[in-house]
Amino acid sequence: MISARRVKELRNPHESKIYSEFSHLYDRISFPFFYDRIHTVISSLNIPSGAKVLEVGIGTGFSLGAYPAHCEVTGIDLAPDMLARARQKISENGWTHLRVLEMNALDLDFSDNTFDYVMAFHVVTVVPDPVQMVAEAKRVCKPGGKIVIVNHFTSDFPLLGSLTEALDPITRWLGWRTDLKLKPFIETTNLTVEQIYKTSKTSLYTVLVGTKHRNGFHPTREL
Repeated sequence: MISARRVKELRNPHESKIYSEFSHLYDRISFPFFYDRIHTVISSLNIPSGAKVLEVGIGTGFSLGAYPAHCEVTGIDLAPDMLARARQKISENGWTHLRVLEMNALDLDFSDNTFDYVMAFHVVTVVPDPVQMVAEAKRVCKPGGKIVIVNHFTSDFPLLGSLTEALDPITRWLGWRTDLKLKPFIETTNLTVEQIYKTSKTSLYTVLVGTKHRNGFHPTREL
């Protein structure tokens, strides 16, 4: 169990400029870049009727419209201003299958084996401990359920990788890191990945679809 002091410390990344001062601009900045990709990923899952879905780092809720009305979606985030905008979207659209809660992705207040799907869109490079975030996602995911991660990872190409890593101090100040590499991330989280793909050849973002086996998560298969 994470201590109350530690939980308070883990709130800091969500209090960066982009998540606090610019929350009113977040949809305008992010929606054009992210929504189509997220909609494509969610649609590809063919989420069945009655499924319970958790999205960690829901932000202002620009992904909410991509979920089918026949599933039950819970979104969590630590940024109150962003959650207020998500709640406004839910109210304006009359969505009854969606709810958002203020909660820490590293210390989820849900029982084990609660959700059929756990989503994390552009979140693992925002939270201070992505390994803990995935551990919590595994815990609350039902056996046989899916953990779906969409994120930018540092390129393995030396020149491009060095450039993005050089920007890391600046991006950390804004609220995210640029030094996270795909294979070490999968290995350290011990995530069983069933699919790794990009939604387009030119996309900077990688989609990981993991499965929680009925006897627990198996060690990561060779990439």
